[in-house]
Amino acid sequence: MTKIAIIGVGNLGGAIANGLLKSKFITANNLTMSRRNTSALEEYKKMGVEITSDNRKAIKNADLIVLSVKPFNCLDILKEIKKDLKKNQVIISPITGVWFADMEKIIGTQIPIVRAMPNTAIAIQESLTAICCNDAVTEGQKNLVKKIFDQLGVSVFIEEKLMDSATVLGACGIAYALRFIRANIQGGIEIGFDSQTANIIANQTIKGAAELLIQTKNHPEQEIDKVTTPKGCTIAGINEMEHQGFSSSLIKGIITSYKKITG
Repeated sequence: MTKIAIIGVGNLGGAIANGLLKSKFITANNLTMSRRNTSALEEYKKMGVEITSDNRKAIKNADLIVLSVKPFNCLDILKEIKKDLKKNQVIISPITGVWFADMEKIIGTQIPIVRAMPNTAIAIQESLTAICCNDAVTEGQKNLVKKIFDQLGVSVFIEEKLMDSATVLGACGIAYALRFIRANIQGGIEIGFDSQTANIIANQTIKGAAELLIQTKNHPEQEIDKVTTPKGCTIAGINEMEHQGFSSSLIKGIITSYKKITG
């Protein structure tokens, strides 16, 4: 069985642990969690997870080491565990802005490192996770990492130079989508629905639209064409949104977020 150590168990580390345990990808006795305040991990301890505040102890027998920490702590933790790392252990970093070059300066280029960028839907095993690997990662290790994140949603391999772009489109994108849903709900209330009913209709409609594209693999315009009849209410609404800059404002928002993260 694959042994996994998660260092820094906050919201993300906990979501990864919960998803892997829930999917039965890993058993509790093959998981170690490390955190300064271990009292917050009592629930996992009762399940049989090994709990410790000692990062070096946490990684001792691990095949995969997930660094679920703040960016400003990442390099210090790598310095702490550097002497204990083995060449067959894989570091998984879901940390924004810490690049392979930054980590390799500390632990060298022979340690396999994977950068993984999930989004907050990981909490319900519906994340989109973008993955890239340094040159030390083997094909077998790549497959293992993909299997892990496929338990938590859907994963895709990209080049490291696109990690900032993936953060904007996949992670910031959750907020963009939620803001669209909120506006949909507000519009629904204005045309007569109570907020609870508007929530249900808007949420399920967005979920259905996304699933439609996932299952059919169609371009959005193909599905839009199916519901836009001549002189109909759908095309009238879409055209008004476009006149008000709907697509343009979304694209500009994505580009602005990208400039912020890279600048």
